[in-house]
Amino acid sequence: QVQLVESGGGLVQAGGSLRLSCAASGRTFSNYAMAWFRQAPGKEREFVAAISRIDSTYYADSVKGRFTISRDNAKNTVYLQMNSLKPEDTAVYYCAAKSSGSNSRYSSVYDYWGQGTQVTVSS
Repeated sequence: QVQLVESGGGLVQAGGSLRLSCAASGRTFSNYAMAWFRQAPGKEREFVAAISRIDSTYYADSVKGRFTISRDNAKNTVYLQMNSLKPEDTAVYYCAAKSSGSNSRYSSVYDYWGQGTQVTVSS
C-alpha cells in the first residue's frame, strides 16, 4: 500500500510559479512511476506529466516547456515545478503512482492517488 500526500498548491497571479510536492509512504518508491493529473471544475481529469522509475519524463502538450516533473527517491517525493502559470492551469492537482515503472498518460493504469491540492491562477 502506498499513501500519497500532495502539498504546495495555492493562489498565484498569471505568469507566476508554484512547486507542488507529493510525499509517498513505503520503501519501494523508487520502483514506481509517478505522475501528476489535474481536474478543473466541470471538466474531466487530465494528464499533466509523468516520470518513470528511470527518470524518463513525459508531458502534456499544454504544459510542455512550462512545467517540470522530478523525483527525489531519497525523500520519497515527486515534484512538479510550474512556471509561467496561466488562468487555464487552475485545477485540483493530483499525484498518482503505478507499480509498473514505465510512465503513462492514462489515469486508469495508476494504482494509488493522493487527495489533491488546489492551484488557482488569477488573471
